[in-house]
Amino acid sequence: MKLLGIGSRIEHPEYGKGVVTNVSSQYYWVTFMDAGLETIDIDADFEVIEAIESEVDSVSFFDVESSLVKILEKWSDTHEKVAISDKWRGGKLILEPGDAMANKEMPIDTFFHKIVMVRDRIRVMEQKINSSKNLDDQEKVDLQQYITRIYGSLTSFNVLFKNKSDHFVGTKSK
Repeated sequence: MKLLGIGSRIEHPEYGKGVVTNVSSQYYWVTFMDAGLETIDIDADFEVIEAIESEVDSVSFFDVESSLVKILEKWSDTHEKVAISDKWRGGKLILEPGDAMANKEMPIDTFFHKIVMVRDRIRVMEQKINSSKNLDDQEKVDLQQYITRIYGSLTSFNVLFKNKSDHFVGTKSK
């Protein structure tokens, strides 16, 4: 079914003759000669007297949401929801200094979130390096090796992650 554009003329069995004055992805706003302004479903039963080609780009909410999610994934620091291991949920991290100073406590969920943000920002940096037009291939390889070493330095935090697929992975020993 082709969408009618603003200015199209229709005849509705209940409201009579009218002109389409607005269009959305689900409705026509039609000003009828006798009934005034009414909103009708796009797939309602009516006769088209004169069709004006639609200039409306009707997009569903799902399409808009999907596009927004793709944009955020591409340009945001965070790309996915990462689950903390159940045994740590609700726990706290306690840093105990070697001298007489007070301990530093923080919810482990907060610490976990910071670790995930570090990981995501390293991934963004990796993407920017790989897509850079200012670096030659050898420079990209050199920088990639540093990133791999950074991941390796962070592997001790893998104990916090629920899913193994979220773990930091450095260079594999041979």
